[in-house]
Amino acid sequence: MSKRFGDRDALSRVDLVAESGRLHGLLGPNGAGKTTLMRILLGLVRRDSGTLRLLGCGLDGTAGSLPDGVAGFVDTPAFYPYLSGARNLALLAGLDRHGGAMRPTGPGNALEQVGLSGHAEIAVAHYSAGMRQRLGLAAALLRSPQLLLLDEPTNSLDPAGAREVRALARRLVDKGAAVVWSSHDMAEIEELCATLTIINRGRVVFSGTVDEVRTLAPASVHALCTSDDLAALSLASQRHGLHVKMAPTTDGGLEVSADDAALDAYVIALGRAGVAVRVLQRRTRTLESLFLELTEFAGPSEATAPASGAASSAGRASPVVS
Repeated sequence: MSKRFGDRDALSRVDLVAESGRLHGLLGPNGAGKTTLMRILLGLVRRDSGTLRLLGCGLDGTAGSLPDGVAGFVDTPAFYPYLSGARNLALLAGLDRHGGAMRPTGPGNALEQVGLSGHAEIAVAHYSAGMRQRLGLAAALLRSPQLLLLDEPTNSLDPAGAREVRALARRLVDKGAAVVWSSHDMAEIEELCATLTIINRGRVVFSGTVDEVRTLAPASVHALCTSDDLAALSLASQRHGLHVKMAPTTDGGLEVSADDAALDAYVIALGRAGVAVRVLQRRTRTLESLFLELTEFAGPSEATAPASGAASSAGRASPVVS
């Protein structure tokens, strides 16, 4: 699908497929178009072109209501500050055209799932930013979602709260739901998701599995300090599968680019040559390196999907977003 604001392409021919029983990451730097895409999926913004299906239901190009079983939020969830968390959720449940009171996930149950039971009767004005984020997730749970669309859901959460939200997403996936998790944090997506779509400047730069990302990632860069860096540099020139150079810092040392097997063999060779390894430290995580390469250094004309789409590698799971 595509979306244009004035003379700027917010999204340009973006494809995304999420499967039932899977957690699909939507990754990109701030301003890449993630929130615009999530707004379109949630019926808050009209797309200019493209086809959209949620839980098997085709949606026309207008913004509007969502199929039953679809829920989520974008940006920071907003509530009536003078009402309690429980009262806010009760109002939202009543506004749902399907009648929230009849749903298996009522306000009390939703608050319990996100750890807000003890704050249910407190006015939202007294909630912290993280508590409001949890309340937004509770509001989404009111619809007992089979498709949950979350835009930066761990924003403003402390590490314990973020861990609980991730655990909740995994539980929903284990029950057969599909979750689309938008983030700019490569480590978070790597931990959570089996499949992902990376967008930059409104275009897809990668779509596939995390395992496929790893095959594209550049070799790890390690900082190496030895008892004789010049001898270590000379020894490296005699070996294949690695690149070693003097580190561009005042502290000295070497930079080593190699896969794990070549690095292991090099370290063993240094020991046999009488060169002691004093420091060997991974300087850049490989997936973060690829993410930076795809998003920070690739212009719009270079932003093409180098790997197969998520649908092709998702086994027999049913597509719920496409």
